[in-house]
Amino acid sequence: MGYLNTNVVTVDAILTKKGRELLARGDGSFKITQFALSDDEVDYTLYNPTHPSGSSFYGEAIEAMPILEAFPDENQILKYKLTTLPRGTSKLPLLEAGYASIRLKQGASLAITPQTLNYLGATSTFESGGYTAQIADVRVLSNFTGVGINTEEADRLNSTTTVGTNVSKTVIGTSINLTATTVNTLFGTNRTQLQTTITLIGRDSGARVTIPVTIIKVNQ
Repeated sequence: MGYLNTNVVTVDAILTKKGRELLARGDGSFKITQFALSDDEVDYTLYNPTHPSGSSFYGEAIEAMPILEAFPDENQILKYKLTTLPRGTSKLPLLEAGYASIRLKQGASLAITPQTLNYLGATSTFESGGYTAQIADVRVLSNFTGVGINTEEADRLNSTTTVGTNVSKTVIGTSINLTATTVNTLFGTNRTQLQTTITLIGRDSGARVTIPVTIIKVNQ
């Protein structure tokens, strides 16, 4: 990771592992159909409306902040995506998952059906584009799928499997189903609990929430 020179306009683009995989096929399956913008590097608390040099310098500190180089780990970048909201919006959308934290015994299942608050003039609503759900460590679950969104992207993500290493997984749906692992190996010899997080993001609103997940060992 490094910093870019902010004295010049730079477009820094790299491919994720999935992008490199599609490009390597050479069959035309590598097509960019969507993109996202974010302002992860910006610290808006540095905006200074009392700057002694006047209004032209209120955002001077923000404009001088270093910009990070692109890197492909979705857990570390694009956490604060830029979204377009209807004109006149006075409240930012919030995502409500119904759980402040999740605790599951081995083999137990749970369905999460998120709602978005303060969006499109409604107190609460379900987004037509559904929700993206990302589990930080998919090893702790035997099932992690999204249902309710029937698109090529959703089908691809829901059918993607991992190689058993400590990796994240992302799915799309209006409802997210998860089942705790029944495998004891991850617990080692002394641990009785496993911890990870699940991050839910509204695909239309950009609202997001991160929920801690605990898996409790019951198999001896």
